[in-house]
Amino acid sequence: MGSPHPYARELGDFLRARRSRLRPHDVGLEPGGRRKVTGLRREELALLAGLSTDYYQRMEQGREVRPSDDILDALAGALGLDDNERRHLFTLAHAARRPMPARMERDPERVPDSTRRLLRVMDTPAVVLGRHLDLLAWNPMAEALLGDPDAYPPDRLNLLLLMFDDTLTGERSCPDWERQALDYIGMMRAAVATDPTHPRATAIVGELSIRSAEFRRLWARHDVRESVSGTKTFRVPEVGDIVLDWDTYPLPGNPGPVMLVFTVEPGTADADRLQLLASLHATRSALASEHPSSEDTSAGTRALAGVGGRQPLPRRPGR
Repeated sequence: MGSPHPYARELGDFLRARRSRLRPHDVGLEPGGRRKVTGLRREELALLAGLSTDYYQRMEQGREVRPSDDILDALAGALGLDDNERRHLFTLAHAARRPMPARMERDPERVPDSTRRLLRVMDTPAVVLGRHLDLLAWNPMAEALLGDPDAYPPDRLNLLLLMFDDTLTGERSCPDWERQALDYIGMMRAAVATDPTHPRATAIVGELSIRSAEFRRLWARHDVRESVSGTKTFRVPEVGDIVLDWDTYPLPGNPGPVMLVFTVEPGTADADRLQLLASLHATRSALASEHPSSEDTSAGTRALAGVGGRQPLPRRPGR
């Protein structure tokens, strides 16, 4: 028998992860006697969805059973999926119905010149992230806030690789670090759903699964995020704490990159601190261009990884 269809395998893993998070009392069932599983049993979930246990088990095993949309609706209801999770379920199941092409054409990710021009004229920090969270482009305001991405080799400029790089980020006391990690892992999960065999995705997930038990634990949750937003406090020794809102905006492509933008309410103390930081960065950049050997890139490297004074997209210490 051939290897499982990659989408069917991903679908089975997702169903198993979602089943394991439910408890009998969550769905009105009596827990009964001693249980060997932490979540619902397969037969319990199948009963709630109106399926045979054998059929549901084959789905979890990644076998090509090609469930109908009615069956997917029943499973989404039984598992209590939210809108993002329900779309993820349908995306995986629909893809699993189609034969895998012998060879997939994957164009390299690029940032259009028009997008780079937009970045340059924006007076707020902004970066462009690829579908697998590679940092593709940034503007001077982002460099002022996050540090210098050029301090990294291009293949290491990835938010997940930076978040779980323990050589740079040994500090894990931030209470919202895990939430940020789950946001980015969820975005990677959504990308994997569109192409589970993409070499970049398998390389990143494979590397982190080998060297990070923390990543393995969070990845196994199968959380999905299509886009994220929130509020972040950056600790910047030169100017003090800066509280910024951040949002993601899809760019053209299928799937395309996203632009992550930090904003602040005009006329506030945070806006003043951000503007002061930008001025300091412009001064440092001018001095560095006159005396290149005097520029210290280690702070930018540590900031991108989430330690030291400034804190980057993958926020570690902070609040």
